[in-house]
Amino acid sequence: MVHIGEPAPAFSLPDQEGKIHNLADYRGKWVVLYFYPKDDTPGCTKEACNFRDEKGRLEEMGAVVLGVSADDLESHGKFHAKYALNFPLLSDPSTEIIKAYGAWGVKNAYGKEYEGVLRQTFLIDPQGKVAKVWEKVRPDEHALEVAEALSELQKA
Repeated sequence: MVHIGEPAPAFSLPDQEGKIHNLADYRGKWVVLYFYPKDDTPGCTKEACNFRDEKGRLEEMGAVVLGVSADDLESHGKFHAKYALNFPLLSDPSTEIIKAYGAWGVKNAYGKEYEGVLRQTFLIDPQGKVAKVWEKVRPDEHALEVAEALSELQKA
């Protein structure tokens, strides 16, 4: 798990179009890096659409939004197009970056335990340090929660 005040782990991941995104490319901006379990599932769709709808407000505060899951580029492309998402979806099928952030762990569904991507968000400051971490995310309210936290951090 990455903690507040620590440097955010570097990454170099492709988006739904195959374009590579590096954390270093976003130096000088706030980065909302959110990890989600699976493209086009109810909770993940709700969360992505909320980030889509809050993107303008987040951009006004100098932030970019990046979604990350273990899904492949084709899956990301379909999800991105279906919901007219306006931010990149990064693909980490090896789960190397997902694990580097601590967003991989034991989950429970219908009484069965399994390992997978945990729904977590990391707000990274313009210097590349973790400014806030959400370990438990409610997809339908999360984008607004992130925007409010960013606003508070910028006032401080």
